[in-house]
Amino acid sequence: MQFPKIGVAAIILAEKRLLLIRRRGAHGEGTWAVPGGHLDFGESPESCAIREVREEVGLAVTDPRCIALTNDIFAAEDKHYITIWMRVECAEASSIIPAVDEVSEWGWFALDALPTPLFLPLGNLLNGRDVVFGSAVDFLIS
Repeated sequence: MQFPKIGVAAIILAEKRLLLIRRRGAHGEGTWAVPGGHLDFGESPESCAIREVREEVGLAVTDPRCIALTNDIFAAEDKHYITIWMRVECAEASSIIPAVDEVSEWGWFALDALPTPLFLPLGNLLNGRDVVFGSAVDFLIS
């Protein structure tokens, strides 16, 4: 029997631009996503967001808060995730050190000029598909 997994995605905005990474070495390879990953056993979503950002792009973030949940089914890969979307604050957004085994490239993108293809959960959030709680608008105003 299969069960959904839990992913945590960290939204980092600086000067009205969103930090995105191109995924490497994981499902969704080659797609653009925010930093994030699996929730570890016993870990809070807040701690997971802080850890994943540090591991993937080397940034120290604070004040994680949940702004949305999406129900993400990767039909071709036979995977199902519930993604917890956390908005985080970053004081030193310019000091990015990407994990080369997980990130092939990164950048700051205006919300009206995001690169493609987007990772399925991010696409779902931005397009309002399979959103269980919250919305893409919530990360702009929270």
